[in-house]
Amino acid sequence: MDEDTSIIDNRTRNERIKNFIINNKKKLISLIIAFIILIISFYSYQIYLDKKREDISNRYNSAIIEYEAANKSKIIPILRDIIDAKDATYSPLALYFIIDNNLINNKEEINSFFDILIDKTSLDIEIKNLIIYKKALFNADQTNEIELLNILNPLLNSDSVWKSHALYLVAEFFYSKGEKQKSKDFFEKIVSTENPNTDILTSAKRRLNRDLSD
Repeated sequence: MDEDTSIIDNRTRNERIKNFIINNKKKLISLIIAFIILIISFYSYQIYLDKKREDISNRYNSAIIEYEAANKSKIIPILRDIIDAKDATYSPLALYFIIDNNLINNKEEINSFFDILIDKTSLDIEIKNLIIYKKALFNADQTNEIELLNILNPLLNSDSVWKSHALYLVAEFFYSKGEKQKSKDFFEKIVSTENPNTDILTSAKRRLNRDLSD
């Protein structure tokens, strides 16, 4: 009896599945097609991204070769385009190359490149924090207290590995301006910061003991 009931239940279930497929045939076909299109689109997009990244890589390497061949004027437009491409690897490298080799002297343009990387490029958080620190470092000699602090605030108010570097930069900035109490305050923040950079901590203690002791 139980076996007969089980057979009937299986037949009933199979019949319901069959009827469901028949009644929803068009929807199921559409769903399968949409799923296939989604998979194809995903892999096509990945291929596009890989090709785009390879192109950016080739252009960056070509720019370095042109620079080594003393064709500096040719590489600036290439490096600008690479920064505008917002690539996580090569856009920062392009900006660093421009700065390290003094290829562009326009401070506003360099800062606009920093902003593209910081605000518009998808980067690991600590890479972005490093770029923020580099922007502050680039501007430190020709900026004021408010502007410097505005640049560094994301680091000063974080637990970033670059926080102690940011504190040290501000402390040295105030020290160079003769504002020793403000400088001392920031050096002391380094000492009290959890897990500061070892070299930064040593330099901060040296400055406090040698130049800012009471």
